[in-house]
Amino acid sequence: MKKYILSTAVLTMSICAFAQDGGNTAMGYESNNYQSLAERVFNLEKKSDAFNVYFNYAASAQLSGVENDWSSRFAAKQFRLEIKGNLTDRLYYRLRHRMNKGNAAQSLDNFAKATDIMFLGYKLTPKLDIVAGKMCQMWGGFEFDENPMYIYQYSDIIDCMDNFMTGVMLSYKPIPSQEFALNVTNVNNGSFADTWGANPYRIYDLTIDPELISAASHPLTVILNWNGNFMDDMIQTRWAWGYQNQAKNMGGQMLTLGQKLNLPTFQWYLDYMGEWDKMDRLGIVTSDLSSLLGNRYAGDVYYQSFITKANWQFAPRWNLMLKGTYENASMRKIESLKNYRTSIGYDAAIEFYPDKSQDLRFFLAYIGHHYGFNEASGLSNYNTNRIELGFMYRIKCY
Repeated sequence: MKKYILSTAVLTMSICAFAQDGGNTAMGYESNNYQSLAERVFNLEKKSDAFNVYFNYAASAQLSGVENDWSSRFAAKQFRLEIKGNLTDRLYYRLRHRMNKGNAAQSLDNFAKATDIMFLGYKLTPKLDIVAGKMCQMWGGFEFDENPMYIYQYSDIIDCMDNFMTGVMLSYKPIPSQEFALNVTNVNNGSFADTWGANPYRIYDLTIDPELISAASHPLTVILNWNGNFMDDMIQTRWAWGYQNQAKNMGGQMLTLGQKLNLPTFQWYLDYMGEWDKMDRLGIVTSDLSSLLGNRYAGDVYYQSFITKANWQFAPRWNLMLKGTYENASMRKIESLKNYRTSIGYDAAIEFYPDKSQDLRFFLAYIGHHYGFNEASGLSNYNTNRIELGFMYRIKCY
């Protein structure tokens, strides 16, 4: 019984670690309570938390199909180097870099897209932190807050979001279980022209001429975030609201509401995400309706997502994951194109953890998706399917 309880506790910790230690600036907080390779192989005793090195690595064999057209491949799903630590009792840092993405510096922030995170943090007081550098924006929701390595398929909104931006964050914890944050970042990594092209136009009504858009003087994103924890971690929240100044007089707003039930062997969350944009930041509507819009961006678009996911540790070292998404996309000013797109996702996976001292899992997963469109869009419904057999390993090197 003691061995069963220990195995279950370790598995649960790896799946549902609560992100109050530094908030969700990492887009996926992870526990450090795993044995490193240096400890395991060389019997090195670690005496400082100033230098921690990880490889986040996931790979799989995949069988994918669009309708009845199937193909197969082997692929690396994730490969990210991560270094982080606490230099003093107040000063800390984190770097996370994607090893399989381009390293060209972007024109606005001078970071490569491959660099997810490079920030310094300082504890001004025991309750007040400031973080500066490139970070994950502080949007809410539990899908958003997971380590990308553990996601089989993101919802449409998150899959198209650009979240790793340069800026500052101020977080305040009046009590350990409650965190409030103010996050101000660039709205993009590159310049306005790099992001939207030269002389971009938008269309928000098919009966009105396209509108030329221009760069904003202060292209910033401002986010207010609340991370809550109640009843000894049993009930958790990730809520946020933000405004993104994408172009001159062309802002966008996003509301994210995440709530989670966290039990010893069962975890379940429900997220809502809503985005209202004068410019189509996500690009889904623009891509779908390109034949109607021509070489122009969609304007006054609305997206909403409902995301639910459950993890059940039904036996020691085993986990069952079930996930569903329901999403809509609209052009708000055109009646026939309101909710023109409905996207339904359904995922399932069985995961096995062979070694409780390592954050390693083998998995067999199915990922399905249905895309439905109304008649006014001129688009045809279709389905996608994917079967994966692989592993995810957060290798703690030191």
